[in-house]
Amino acid sequence: MRTGADNPILALAEQAKRRDASPGADGEAPAPSPRRPTVAVIIPYYNGSAWIERAVRSVVAQTVPPDEFIVVNDGSRPEERQALAGLAEKYGFRVIDQENGGQGAARNAGVAACESEFISFLDQDDFYLPQHIEDLVAALPANDARLGYVYADLCGADENGNVFHSNLLAAQAGAHPKRGHIRDLLRRDMYVLPSASLIARPAFEAIGGFDPELTGYEDDDLFVRFFRAGFTNTFLDKPVTVWCKRGGSTSNSVTMARSRFKYFKKLVEAFPDDPVNKVFVFRDCLMRRFGNHFLSDVAKSGGGDNPHHAELCNILNEFQQLVWRRERVPLWRKLRVAASRFILTRTPAAMLPAVVRGIRVLLLKRVLLQA
Repeated sequence: MRTGADNPILALAEQAKRRDASPGADGEAPAPSPRRPTVAVIIPYYNGSAWIERAVRSVVAQTVPPDEFIVVNDGSRPEERQALAGLAEKYGFRVIDQENGGQGAARNAGVAACESEFISFLDQDDFYLPQHIEDLVAALPANDARLGYVYADLCGADENGNVFHSNLLAAQAGAHPKRGHIRDLLRRDMYVLPSASLIARPAFEAIGGFDPELTGYEDDDLFVRFFRAGFTNTFLDKPVTVWCKRGGSTSNSVTMARSRFKYFKKLVEAFPDDPVNKVFVFRDCLMRRFGNHFLSDVAKSGGGDNPHHAELCNILNEFQQLVWRRERVPLWRKLRVAASRFILTRTPAAMLPAVVRGIRVLLLKRVLLQA
């Protein structure tokens, strides 16, 4: 952990200490205020007129309304921007326009434009449950100068909002809240969603907000950086948001594949091998977690008829090179990745689906989908 003025935790603690030490009107330290902290809701918007009104209505219907409500238009088409203007007039939220920079950049712009103490994000195709803000504010711990965020469970639904799972986080591997060794957080996705979180603005600013270079995994990256900077988190075991899964969403596109590899390389650089303490994050966490995706992205691309097949093969090739250069990765695991890559990248497009199915059946996915 960083020390001195560069440490965000120490800087926030010093601010809190000075604030608490300020004398009241009678010369004594003021009593803690029962005032509810201010909350801003921020929605990044990009050509989302088909879903945005549902999200907006869930915000204005909150049992505890937000102090600020901002929608950031991330370079949408003119007709989509016009539709947003009509909703802003109807529901009274503020619109900020920017050139298209991705969801992370839009969220950062929204935070920069607001003044509230806590930030509550919402994706344009998701929606809050009625007590979202009320429940998360009630879950805020008292007197925690290191607080980064409070987060909760959420429901899973189809794109029409029909719920298929009532508590998604409870069904995922990993402990809540996020504590322990960093390895425990890198072995799998964080499963912390901004749309089900209440984020302390000072902590968000201290770590620099979302990485605008990522257009997928930017959420995971943000919450890993909260942990590394020493901020705490609290988990509310109750759904507060409905996450709607769409077939055409970014998570199912080549955009996600590109950003996934970019995030993978960012983590590789941030967590070098530590032989002294016997910590090998690449081998024990990142290789297995991300390798499966790089392999299956090529398998699902369908071969040369897909315009992105060559790009996905290049990602897989670079992944294999990184694996091969790691001294601590056993030879048998290197050979497994190499064999899988060879099969996937050399098989003719017409035969690829059949080959993939055959390998999955005969080898129970061991060779193809396990790095």
